[in-house]
Amino acid sequence: MNFVFLSPHFPPNYYLFCVHLRNLGANVLGIADELYENLRPELKETLTEYYYVPDMHNYGELVRALGYFTHRYGRLDRLDSMNEYWLETEARLRTDFNLEGFKVHDLPGIKRKSEMKELFRKAGVAVARGQVVRTPAQARKFLDEVGYPVVAKPDVGVGASKTYKISDEQEFASFWATKPLEDYILEEFVNGSIETFDGLTDKDGQVVFSASLRYNRGVMEIVNEDDDIYYYTVREIPADLERSGRNIAAFFGLRERFFHFEFFRTPDDRLVALEVNMRPPGGWTTDLWNYANDLDIYHEWANIVMNNRFGALYTRPYFCGYIGRKSHKLYLHTHKEILAQFGGTIVLHAPMSGIFSAAMGDYGYVGRSAELAPILALAQFAHQKAA
Repeated sequence: MNFVFLSPHFPPNYYLFCVHLRNLGANVLGIADELYENLRPELKETLTEYYYVPDMHNYGELVRALGYFTHRYGRLDRLDSMNEYWLETEARLRTDFNLEGFKVHDLPGIKRKSEMKELFRKAGVAVARGQVVRTPAQARKFLDEVGYPVVAKPDVGVGASKTYKISDEQEFASFWATKPLEDYILEEFVNGSIETFDGLTDKDGQVVFSASLRYNRGVMEIVNEDDDIYYYTVREIPADLERSGRNIAAFFGLRERFFHFEFFRTPDDRLVALEVNMRPPGGWTTDLWNYANDLDIYHEWANIVMNNRFGALYTRPYFCGYIGRKSHKLYLHTHKEILAQFGGTIVLHAPMSGIFSAAMGDYGYVGRSAELAPILALAQFAHQKAA
């Protein structure tokens, strides 16, 4: 198999997808804008060949890279990056080179939040009311229907970037005066906590791995209010969440694909769909899955791609949490004190890539425990501020 991996060096832990593909016999062909000499040694050893492009946004350069790989290695079989930022680029390349996976005609339902809402409804899942607004009059009409507060977000966007909660007329006027030119969707504000249904499907569309996350706050609030984040995997997935998540995976026809579905759980225990992401959850979540289940999700994904087999047995024996800290904040407890107090719980700690720092912090800790209490205690201890 010839597998083209876009930006195999980023995020830093994703090189492991390439390692396990190669271990199972694939030719792994990398394309990125990072100089070859700057790649980590393990990735260099894994890649069959690497094609440097100075600008990954130059589509012609990417087409030439794939043309070169085709000439040198024969027909290409797969192309991916596991990164939502490149989802549209991947779809264009798959369409032009007739590769398996999402193509251009699939993009509206998986990129546009307005299209997602319609597909959620067809899948029988409750969804927050929302509307793309291009004029103040359209926005006013929607506000008359739902009232304040509302959430304004790009109809096509990644994460919580350029997403705002609007609570009154003054905030609405300020938002509209500075709104970017791109399409924005207004959504009714749903009071609830975020729950996710995440996992991996095989070539036949079966969910072969599933997991779920809980967050201390919404990512929008964490970014906009410069707050600290923690989130954790759960050991038991609620039945309604599992049912809704599997319905969505089936409705979207996911094949050989990671997914990350976000929901709100309201105070009256209703489940409301927020959005779909056709990728693994961000940051170190793939590593959290590994620690929570004593498996290797990088290998299992590669085994699906190469053999359509998921070999691991998993029972979710641990809660596993990520706790991020921001370098500009003054915390009560030092890094050494955190390790001294929770060394038996922490299984990983390291700097976080600056691209993720607004949401994930500049330094992260991963803890695991059969009980939730130590994870929450670690988060509280790490986030406690100095007076």
